[in-house]
Amino acid sequence: MCNSTRDHCEVDLFQGLAYSPLFLLGFLVNAAALRAFIAKRDSWTDTHIYMFNLVLADSALILFLPFRMYDAFFCLPKTTMCTFLMNIHFINMYASILTTTAISFQRYLAIRFPIHARSWTRKKEAAFAVCVFLWGLLVTFCVVFQKENYPENLWTCYERCKDKPLKLKVILSLILPGFLIPLVIVVFCSSQIIYILLKVDEKSEKKKSIISIVMANMIVFIVCYTPIHIGFFVNFLYTAPPNWQNLYIPVHKYLLVSEWIAATNCCFDSISYYFLLKGFYS
Repeated sequence: MCNSTRDHCEVDLFQGLAYSPLFLLGFLVNAAALRAFIAKRDSWTDTHIYMFNLVLADSALILFLPFRMYDAFFCLPKTTMCTFLMNIHFINMYASILTTTAISFQRYLAIRFPIHARSWTRKKEAAFAVCVFLWGLLVTFCVVFQKENYPENLWTCYERCKDKPLKLKVILSLILPGFLIPLVIVVFCSSQIIYILLKVDEKSEKKKSIISIVMANMIVFIVCYTPIHIGFFVNFLYTAPPNWQNLYIPVHKYLLVSEWIAATNCCFDSISYYFLLKGFYS
């Protein structure tokens, strides 16, 4: 059962030590990316807009990590501030997922239909509209399901009570449109981009570099976001059916590790997409 108050504060060395270097590295690479994009704001294309949106999402996630680090060592009180912090963390994680998906789809269209892509004159307006729509969608989702992360459902500021898992409709909303559909799009578009480039009769270092980066982006997306979504579903099964209660599965530790793995994507985004943009798509 989940107590309404914590009897004592337990130091979580794993989260404290794991998120500290992630915060430092993420802050540096995202600050560098933001500076690079702002410096070239006069020559932005639709790709710049998508990538700037991606950096904004990753930067927002990074900037709120100190609260998680503080909670790991000193335990934040369970208040509505915790609800806000959890919403901020996951809004920005899914903003990163959906923006990455939009970038992959846009790049596929540009390579698959280059003539049509170049002739469309309102690409920047469309990119801006897509980004605004994604943020609006995510904020609306959090407003609709805000009670899921109220303090009475939390064991710590960043962890839910064992006996109060997310509802199935929330989990399915996170897994299906939040991850599986974007995963299919990213894998399809990345695979097609690589296939089309391999057919180009050109043996240059530039082409090899582009293929390597697209492949790396796809792999990073899969590796970073698959574990946490498996964890969401397994955690629901583990805490809901009575026959699972006595089965020893380290679900709690798995979720903590998978959340950290997902957060590392904010560093890879700024590095890989910046060089992809600079090397081919600018």
